[in-house]
Amino acid sequence: MLVLAWAPAAAAARLPHPPGPAIERLLGQYGRPDAILTVYEDHSRLYADGPGVHRAALEGTGSVYTVASDAGPASPIVFKVHGGKTTAVILGDQRLPRHDFGAEVVAAIQSKVRADPAKLRAQALAAAPPAEKGKRPSDLVALTTIDPGIRLDVRYATDNNFMGFPLYERVGAYMQRPAAEALGRAQQALAAQGYGLLIHDAYRPWFVTKMFWDATPPEDHVFVADPAEGSKHNRGCAVDLTLYDLKSGKPVEMTGRYDEMSTRSYADFPGGTSRQRALRQILRTAMEAQGFTVYPQEWWHFDYKDWASYGIGTVTFTELAKR
Repeated sequence: MLVLAWAPAAAAARLPHPPGPAIERLLGQYGRPDAILTVYEDHSRLYADGPGVHRAALEGTGSVYTVASDAGPASPIVFKVHGGKTTAVILGDQRLPRHDFGAEVVAAIQSKVRADPAKLRAQALAAAPPAEKGKRPSDLVALTTIDPGIRLDVRYATDNNFMGFPLYERVGAYMQRPAAEALGRAQQALAAQGYGLLIHDAYRPWFVTKMFWDATPPEDHVFVADPAEGSKHNRGCAVDLTLYDLKSGKPVEMTGRYDEMSTRSYADFPGGTSRQRALRQILRTAMEAQGFTVYPQEWWHFDYKDWASYGIGTVTFTELAKR
């Protein structure tokens, strides 16, 4: 008990401090989707990474800096601030507007989604997933029964998701028993450091994957799983999650938002703050120790090692709740 009491404080002491407001307001991504300049913080210093600039330190103060170019001498970099918010940077002779690329992609997808959710659900429920043979029997377990410290924030049961309408008929988070038990061990290890697991998604019935595919415009299918192949979520061996602070009960701040469709979602994205990256690594280390592997394009998505042993699931959350 003595070790557990002291461990959270020790873990917190090892975390880098958040940057001050003078630095924080400059952090972000600038340019355009195919040429992004990322300005980030590392132990109270500003850095930039992007076209012509490779993880180079910024030298200066206020809003005027210089940054080393890959091609030669340092170039001036000036942050344009309006109303207390940074709107662009001037790098050499280029003006690079500030963007929230993830929010812009989600807004674009939602603007193109033209679907009647009830009709979409009925059509997906009537469809059949790809046939498979030789799979282990499904044994889905509610994650909240594994450890009381595991909390839920299941976005697909609400309209707070990239589709803009609920996909699940009720809140729930389930995984195959071995994966659920491994997640419980990760929760226990993290609790000793002062954190808990906050689940955004786990088992996903196949019909929901089909709803994603059918409602998403074809040009944006890169962001959703193909129902013809199924997904690891469909097999009950994938989980989307983050950390929350046990003391405050609040989710920690990571390098990007959940389900953010931008480079900020990458598991090794160099941007954000040193504190955010440290928290991201704490989550990854705990999960990898229990047999999970992070999905390279999504820092929040982890696949359990035995995923291929299980078949694609079709049971709904309503049916699972009755068991």
